Amino acid sequence: MSISHAPPSSSEPDISGMSSSTSAPASTSGVVAADAAEQASPDLQPLVPASSRRTRVPRWLRRAAGPLVLLVLWQILSGTGVLTSDVLASPSRIAQVGRDLVADGSLPSAMGTSLQRVAVGLLLGTLVGTGLALVSGLFRIGEDLVDAPVQMLRTVPFVGLIPLFIIWFGIGEAPKVAIITLGVTFPLYLNVYAGIRGVDAQLIEAGESLGLSRWGLVRHVVLPGALPGALTGLRYSLGIAWLALVFAEQVNADSGIGFLMVQARDFLRTDVIVVCLIVYAFLGLLADFVVRSLERLLLQWRPTFTGR
Repeated sequence: MSISHAPPSSSEPDISGMSSSTSAPASTSGVVAADAAEQASPDLQPLVPASSRRTRVPRWLRRAAGPLVLLVLWQILSGTGVLTSDVLASPSRIAQVGRDLVADGSLPSAMGTSLQRVAVGLLLGTLVGTGLALVSGLFRIGEDLVDAPVQMLRTVPFVGLIPLFIIWFGIGEAPKVAIITLGVTFPLYLNVYAGIRGVDAQLIEAGESLGLSRWGLVRHVVLPGALPGALTGLRYSLGIAWLALVFAEQVNADSGIGFLMVQARDFLRTDVIVVCLIVYAFLGLLADFVVRSLERLLLQWRPTFTGR
């Protein structure tokens, strides 16, 4: 009886297939094992990025961080003797002197006098600068007659005109107000003039097609289009007004913040000088805040980029 060798059954393992599976890279099996381990254990899941969990710092705190750091550094340098009182008084000393000046009424009185001078000079400068800009911007003959002289006067430093103002107006309030008026006039003139000439010509054509008269175009198209430039010029003018006030009140003045600074300079009181400078800065910041509030109120129709 002959025994025949039967072929291997299909249930037997295929050696060639086993050899191919065992030749797979070890790294693949490691990744599969890691994935299985992550699915099996939730603790091994990747953590949430720290940036998404970080609490957002308020903007006012970020803006106040820089000045506070400088103030602390200033106090440390003064306390260690690096900054002596005859060079620059310490913040604590300045705060004490400021309280004393407020208590005896000298600082409020000086602030009232300075604010009155700035208000009168700003009003006159606004009227003169805006009026000249309207004449020069709306009429070609007005530009020919007005623009060249204004540009010539603009290049003359207004501080250099103080001796002439003293000769012309004396040593009272008039030269001080004239200096502030002159400093306010030119920034307003330039910005209002540029705003008028920068109005889109297509808006003028649209107004004419709607039947607006010349003065109707000026009222409803030109002046609203020039308003952003006018408010920008007003912000510049306010800054120059306080600068002009510093010079005006140090020339033959017997009241005002500048007068306090002159007295403090004569007695080497750096603390009083710094208090006056802080008051100047505060009043300038307050005036700028008022103009920016006017911008938000009057320019609601204009979308602007506020930063990211």
